[in-house]
Amino acid sequence: MIDFNHPPYTGKEFEYMKKAVDNHKICGDGEFTKKCEQFMCDRFGYAASYLATSGTDALELAALLCDIKPGDEVILPSYTFCSTADAFVLRGAKLVFVDIRPDTMNIDETKIEDAITDKTKVIAVVHYAGVACEMDTIMDIARRHHLIVVEDAAQAFGSTYKGRYLGGIGDFGCFSFHETKNFSMGEGGAIVLPNLDNRDRCEIYREKGTDRSRFFRGQVDKYTWQDYGSSYLPSDLNAAYLWAQLEVYSEIYNDRMQTWNSYNEAFRPLADRGLVEQPVIPAECGHNAHMYYLKLKDLETRTRFIHYLHEHGVCAVFHYIPLHNSPAGRKFGRFSGEDVYTTKESERLVRLPLYYGLTDEQREHVIETVNDFFR
Repeated sequence: MIDFNHPPYTGKEFEYMKKAVDNHKICGDGEFTKKCEQFMCDRFGYAASYLATSGTDALELAALLCDIKPGDEVILPSYTFCSTADAFVLRGAKLVFVDIRPDTMNIDETKIEDAITDKTKVIAVVHYAGVACEMDTIMDIARRHHLIVVEDAAQAFGSTYKGRYLGGIGDFGCFSFHETKNFSMGEGGAIVLPNLDNRDRCEIYREKGTDRSRFFRGQVDKYTWQDYGSSYLPSDLNAAYLWAQLEVYSEIYNDRMQTWNSYNEAFRPLADRGLVEQPVIPAECGHNAHMYYLKLKDLETRTRFIHYLHEHGVCAVFHYIPLHNSPAGRKFGRFSGEDVYTTKESERLVRLPLYYGLTDEQREHVIETVNDFFR
């Protein structure tokens, strides 16, 4: 069976983890944590970056920084993982779901403004499959209505919009380094800031409500409890695992892109015949080959397709069940406007195996099996 995913592994992970142990520094903010955070600032141009224990916790930090209060409303797509919603629900927010675009599966920027009320505080966008939302329009709406933009860029590490790296366009950017992501530390994530306006607050919330980070920079002679917060710092062992991959960032990126491009070329004839729909990458977007998906005719066809692939040694999977259809989604939110595409498109989408180290033979087997189904 060709698995859907293998966590990335380069061969140096254990060497670096051992170094962290030998340095007697395996808690947060050690040598490898700093290396990873500096990498993100240097390569992607963020003003500040902070590793977190998960992408979910990065989003929770963002919700704290947004100063969400009970009754505030957050606009977001329904087609996303529950973490996007949970971070704000935990602060007492009301969720307002809007429809997605059928081409990119991202939030439909033309539906956002109709969802705004006098209680709206945040627009949370999700860059699905590492493909950017229409950020110029979204940022214009946010600025005109004095709203905060949180980028859930869990799948979009290294992706761009008009040459700018995602995560650094809105007010706060959140990444995931879960084992299913392009770069992994097992469980982990990061929050990034486009400027230093919120640096001190972010550090205090992340460090259990203390100004410990300022203390280590020599800005205060002792650190004290300043505000509420939690322990969002990951172990330096996890950061060491991640650093082994960031060191070879381009190698991993190129390897995944090779698989993505091979799939895209191989399945174009199926798309030309109207049997599948392929991912759409707008001209202004630079994606990161996070996933490759196809859209089938309908739910019944997708179910048969997934079953056929499994029978022939290929693990293919569907993705999100729209949040607004879930018990928690109905409890904590409402859908603004009409669900034209969210449910329909979610029932057609299927993801194919794509990970660092997928061999040429495995890739060809996936391609042949997909084509065999349609024969």
